[in-house]
Amino acid sequence: MELDFERCYRAVDSRDQRFDGCFYTAVRTTGIYCRPSCPAVTPKRQNVSFYASAAAAQRGGYRACRRCRPDAAPGSPEWDSRADTVGRAMRLIGDGIVDREGVPGLAGRLGYTERHLNRMLTAELGAGPLALARAQRAQTARILVETTDLGLAEIAFAAGFGSVRQFNDTMLEVYAQAPSQLRERRPAERGEAGVVNLRLAYRSPLHAGALLSFFAARTLPGVDEVDGETYRRGLNLPHGGAEVALRPGDRWVHATLRLEDVRDLAPAVARCRRLFDLDADPVAVDAMLGADPGLREVVAAEPGVRVPRAVDGFEMAVRAVVGQQVSVAGARTTLGRMLRAAAASRSPSPRTDGASGRPAEIPAAHTIADLPEDAVGTLTAHSALTQAAADSRNTSGRLAGFPAAHTVADLPDDAFGMPAARRDTIRALARAVADGKLDLDPGADRAETAARLTDLPGIGPWTAGYIAMRAIGDPDVFLATDLAARRGAAALGLPDTARALAEHAERWRPWRSYALIRLWRAA
Repeated sequence: MELDFERCYRAVDSRDQRFDGCFYTAVRTTGIYCRPSCPAVTPKRQNVSFYASAAAAQRGGYRACRRCRPDAAPGSPEWDSRADTVGRAMRLIGDGIVDREGVPGLAGRLGYTERHLNRMLTAELGAGPLALARAQRAQTARILVETTDLGLAEIAFAAGFGSVRQFNDTMLEVYAQAPSQLRERRPAERGEAGVVNLRLAYRSPLHAGALLSFFAARTLPGVDEVDGETYRRGLNLPHGGAEVALRPGDRWVHATLRLEDVRDLAPAVARCRRLFDLDADPVAVDAMLGADPGLREVVAAEPGVRVPRAVDGFEMAVRAVVGQQVSVAGARTTLGRMLRAAAASRSPSPRTDGASGRPAEIPAAHTIADLPEDAVGTLTAHSALTQAAADSRNTSGRLAGFPAAHTVADLPDDAFGMPAARRDTIRALARAVADGKLDLDPGADRAETAARLTDLPGIGPWTAGYIAMRAIGDPDVFLATDLAARRGAAALGLPDTARALAEHAERWRPWRSYALIRLWRAA
């Protein structure tokens, strides 16, 4: 990929944070590479080269700047949104596929030979999959060195290095410091075992309230929760479970990860970034949407609204199917019942009161009969969610990930609490994912996944589009038939019939997913 020298140099000269992660500045006289916003004195033109990736800069013989830490910059919005092979490859590498399955595994998932894949990535990014994975490995190792009390040999293998020698050589090459020297910079206090605290950078602005309110309305007991300005949830990762707490702040989202296996640090970080859409370019999105008179005021009033994404594609697909033609509250109730049944299938012991250990009490029939009509639905939802919360949390009281596809596929009929046709849809979906016939990971081919989804009984364009937007990360999905979207359009003075709204939304390409989130907020 060719970089425009003048455009890049102007961004460096103005220390423009919007370009962090889009390219890297290498300075020949110092032998270091930086992010564009590095506060150091702007280097002379004749001493500067620009690279499309940190791996390419490292391959060119440069080490990471200790001041601006370019390896911790936000990811490129281009690789986050692109649907082509290179974009898919970057998302899979970020999720740790090369460390777990090697380059053959990455190439197999993408449907190319290793040689051709290496050629494509090198042409676009200046480095092949091994070099890109190595750069990520070095960053993961640095985080573990500086934030945990793990031994250096343990860190080497947790980060994916094949040997301690390879670990030491890479850290010296990338950071010009041995791991033991990096550890000397660690804060004095000792961390809790298995807990990693880090900051996830993003491009400003970030409308944290929009993200948190969206998640808060859809939390599932034992899976996720919003506590003030912090979002917590359980994760299913390649080597075990985890729990994460994410608290947005200025320039960073503060993350606390509790990992069962520290080898899962890189995929956990990648999924948290994806969940909060942290690699987006909000300035570019808002500029496009704000040019529409119908959206101009809401964009100006709430800059930086992101698309709430997902850490588990299967979970998001189940949520989408359950949410067909029902309210958000109704979907939560149904999902709560499923979670309770899934927990019971793993632990057959009766549900008890958490404090006393006695069986939890259910309100008597005459008590329910005396409630006002509008309270009965609330009570039913609350009871289902409370029971699911008690059953879904593990023995340590922490949040757990959504049940696996094979677990959901094997649930009994009465676990679903929905029409038989929709129950059959969820089972067909779960079996397709469990059997490997349906890929809902961020590196999936978007067109192919949409086609396979709509081939399943009971999944139409709305459901497939919702899954593509939130699970696979397609930035250009628009659900013109969605009732909430049409209500939001009416509130903003935009066309509110499905056909007219779809035609109007064409002007919002390639950011129609972001426009949809704004219509939902307006509704």
